[in-house]
Amino acid sequence: MAIKAPTVNISGLGTDPLEERIKTKQEKWKYKIAVLSGKGGVGKSTVAVNLAAALAKMGNHVGVLDADIHGPNVAKMLGVDKAEVLAERMEDGRFEMIPPMNDFLGQITPIKVMSMGFLVSEDQPVIWRGPLVTKAIKQLLGDVKWGELDFMIIDFPPGTGDEILTVVQTVKLDAAIVVTTPQEVALLDTGKAVNMMKEMEVPYVAVIENMSYLICPYCGNEIDVFGKGGGKKLAEKEGVEFLGGIPIDLKAREASDAGIPIVLYGDTVAAKAFMELAGKLVEKLEELKAKEEAKEPES
Repeated sequence: MAIKAPTVNISGLGTDPLEERIKTKQEKWKYKIAVLSGKGGVGKSTVAVNLAAALAKMGNHVGVLDADIHGPNVAKMLGVDKAEVLAERMEDGRFEMIPPMNDFLGQITPIKVMSMGFLVSEDQPVIWRGPLVTKAIKQLLGDVKWGELDFMIIDFPPGTGDEILTVVQTVKLDAAIVVTTPQEVALLDTGKAVNMMKEMEVPYVAVIENMSYLICPYCGNEIDVFGKGGGKKLAEKEGVEFLGGIPIDLKAREASDAGIPIVLYGDTVAAKAFMELAGKLVEKLEELKAKEEAKEPES
């Protein structure tokens, strides 16, 4: 049984204006994609950032929302953590934030980024209860000048808590990409994330296996550091698609610390893997969209 989004319509107040703004804005986002995992430490944000960069490298207009209010790091990984967030006054007197952008010296179509990390200092903890976290995420969706996007990538925090529920009930997702690593412990929690997305009736749910293997820098052989094939087995068990695996790349850590997605290191195995996954995702989404449009009655 799916959990449906409640309509806020209290007598005398009407519909929540922030919810209405989000509804209006998302009409300009062609595809809305969530990236999540059942547990931390599987490289979920790395996948989200590099998927966004791969899509932008293909010429798409991409926005990335870091919905991890308590542990935002997407801005750092996309090289805009030092950017100043400006705001524009709207006709109704409100202010909307202008998301920082990065095109990595013209290598890709500029990626728009918004994160709680812009609004608090680097070492300042966000000690908020659920309702405040929920409101913050909605504001990052509805009070930001996202404009028209081909892809809105939403990087969720680990688990299946308030933040995820808020976004899924507010944004009509087209796809959910669940990130795991091959070992059994990670798969236990990842399965919960997969089933949550299925329960919420997200049209397309797929699994990506991160850290699939390590290529030995000396002999070139593949080393199965965390086991082998766990992500594919999980996808088959849950009846969802397995998009593929991403190898451990020693350059990935250096790239993330430098604020450069590994996708932009075109000669690496990881970069090629991310580009291949992005291509598969686009192909699948376009296929689903074509089927949906074919079902619509002619006016």
